[in-house]
Amino acid sequence: MIKGILSLLIVILLASLLAPLISPFNPEEINLDELRQSPSLHHPLGTDNKGRDIFSRILYGGRISISVAIMAAVLSMGIGLMVGLLSGYIGGKIDTSIMLIVDLILAFPSLLLAIGISVILPPGIYTVMIAIASVGWASFARIIRGHVVSSREAPFIEAARAVGCSHGRILMVHLLPQCLPLVMVMMGLRLGGYILTEASLSFLGLGAQPPMPSWGSMVSAHRVFIVSAPWMVVFPGLAIAVTSLCFNMLGDALRDRYGLKIAG
Repeated sequence: MIKGILSLLIVILLASLLAPLISPFNPEEINLDELRQSPSLHHPLGTDNKGRDIFSRILYGGRISISVAIMAAVLSMGIGLMVGLLSGYIGGKIDTSIMLIVDLILAFPSLLLAIGISVILPPGIYTVMIAIASVGWASFARIIRGHVVSSREAPFIEAARAVGCSHGRILMVHLLPQCLPLVMVMMGLRLGGYILTEASLSFLGLGAQPPMPSWGSMVSAHRVFIVSAPWMVVFPGLAIAVTSLCFNMLGDALRDRYGLKIAG
């Protein structure tokens, strides 16, 4: 099963990455002679209300939506990993203070908090990355912290202390490698949600700005045509749903394979 999911994800990622090579049309080129054409051999997924090829826009939109989600996941992972390592290893009042901040962030609905952060900053893809990472690091930190707390008194850590290893060496050489499989599984589980969050922010006009295509902004721009020209909304929506589902299934498969107990 995991091989099939990986194969589909690789196809989606390659199609987005190679969009300039395989895209049949310029995604931003307006063609008033081909407004709202239904799917055909010439335009496999039809055209939008400005005559732009939807297939080409989905390919280019995937580069935005997927790259933003991956970069946000990497930022979240990096911040959460460092915070979780330090909090779990140091313990005491510092650990309590950090966990209070984490609990405060996790107490708010993540999408609403991301919207609030995005509203403060100028709209754009970097704003979406910052907003998602600002919310997402807390869940990484909590799970990593729990793993470190359960490992910091393990025999191999006691042995490292006994031979005179510094705290930095214990963190980076002994504890960090123990957390990496957990972090990779978490990234797989979170990426699907991050794609949905990016699409939601772009739908609200807080993400990629026109004429730059992204899946969420395409759904938003064409939602008024859902009855008269449903292909303009259905195909970008399917791209969001399929990609998000693939990442979620990949994360679940990795979690089951490594026997980790992580909330998806």
